[in-house]
Amino acid sequence: MEVVAGGSGDDPVRRLRIGLYVLALLLGCAVVFGGVLVQREHQDRQRAAADQERYGDVLDAARAEVQAFVNIDYTKAQESIDAVAAGATGDFAKQYDTSTKDVVKILTKAKSVMEGTVLWAGVVDSDQDSASVIVATSGTVANTSTGNKPVARQFRIKVDLVREGGSWKTSNVEFVG
Repeated sequence: MEVVAGGSGDDPVRRLRIGLYVLALLLGCAVVFGGVLVQREHQDRQRAAADQERYGDVLDAARAEVQAFVNIDYTKAQESIDAVAAGATGDFAKQYDTSTKDVVKILTKAKSVMEGTVLWAGVVDSDQDSASVIVATSGTVANTSTGNKPVARQFRIKVDLVREGGSWKTSNVEFVG
């Protein structure tokens, strides 16, 4: 019995073509699936990099604000106050401005000097436009009530920040321990 081309389903050439077609289809699907996975990984890495950059910016802003907050010298009181005010916004800025009106006189009268450093800072909560950071400081305070001798002071401060005009500003400061 003779088999005519296109006649029987047992033709080895036809089976080979179907097999190659199925293989090409499977490879095409694998390439598309792999491309989707690569694209997702790329997006995840971009998102992670943006989150890390935001996280770093938040920490830098909180550290700078607290550093200004714990370093006040009566000989340059207005500079110290201005440094804190530069990083403040909203109700905190208004409250700080109102409460510092007589501070220069009080600092000068008490010959008050507070020096401190930020020991560590950690982000408690963060999203695209707001963040909360806990900052630990260590330092000293010297004034007339301490006999002008430095007395150790440690603060734990919660700093709430908001993104404003491309930078992070302090919207609230709260002593937490």
